[in-house]
Amino acid sequence: MLTIGEVSDRFGIAQHILRYWEKRFPQLRPLKRSGNRRYYRPDDVALVERIDRLLNHDGYTVKGVQKLLAGKGDEGAAPDAAPAPDPAPALTPAMRSELRQLRDELAAALAD
Repeated sequence: MLTIGEVSDRFGIAQHILRYWEKRFPQLRPLKRSGNRRYYRPDDVALVERIDRLLNHDGYTVKGVQKLLAGKGDEGAAPDAAPAPDPAPALTPAMRSELRQLRDELAAALAD
């Protein structure tokens, strides 16, 4: 088991952020002993690592990680799961024409 300070040092995450995550992610529940001292079990440490990766490396929001963890239970998605990109809407001929007209107007304005 690791203290909050040890987890903070291991992942480079401030202790107040870890306490905030405890409020936002019900799956993250380290043991609390006398004086509210937190002890992170191996499963808690793995979850901190996963939350950190999703938030700080994969581009998820807190709400997105909450949905991901809640939707998949405690196990969550595969470790390499990334947010699915939204498909770009198909451009209609009218939209293409409008965009070309706007491009030409901007080019003319910049040329002046």
